[in-house]
Amino acid sequence: MFFGRVKGAVGKAIHNILVVEDEPLVAFDNEHALEQAGFRIAATVEDYDHAVAVIDAGGVDLIIADVNLHGEKTGVDLARHARERDLPVLFVTGACPAHARELAVGCLAKPYAPRDLVGAINLVDAVLRGSARPRAPAGFHLFADPR
Repeated sequence: MFFGRVKGAVGKAIHNILVVEDEPLVAFDNEHALEQAGFRIAATVEDYDHAVAVIDAGGVDLIIADVNLHGEKTGVDLARHARERDLPVLFVTGACPAHARELAVGCLAKPYAPRDLVGAINLVDAVLRGSARPRAPAGFHLFADPR
């Protein structure tokens, strides 16, 4: 099974998003773009420990994580934790980690436009639902593909 994918499911698979970003301006821009697109922000945090607390509390459908975070643990460590809970992770970073491809559904390269972030999430949502995919936005690489 691929991150709780339900083939042919109607409606959106992604509603609540955890934003893990240690650059305040990027975090704010992400929140704004996602809320405007109709997503709910479960939380916005800047480090591994806070992200784990939100994940473990439940109610998150997708994690958007920078790879380089403040502290000892990275976005890759966070993706490992999320994988144990069958939660998809979308990396948003300047350098997509090739060694972590099995831990995330994809990677959106920074810098990116807000529409590209929303487009990447919509594509991930389509993959999770097993439905027709929209066009991939610039700078987005889909890693995990159930087809």
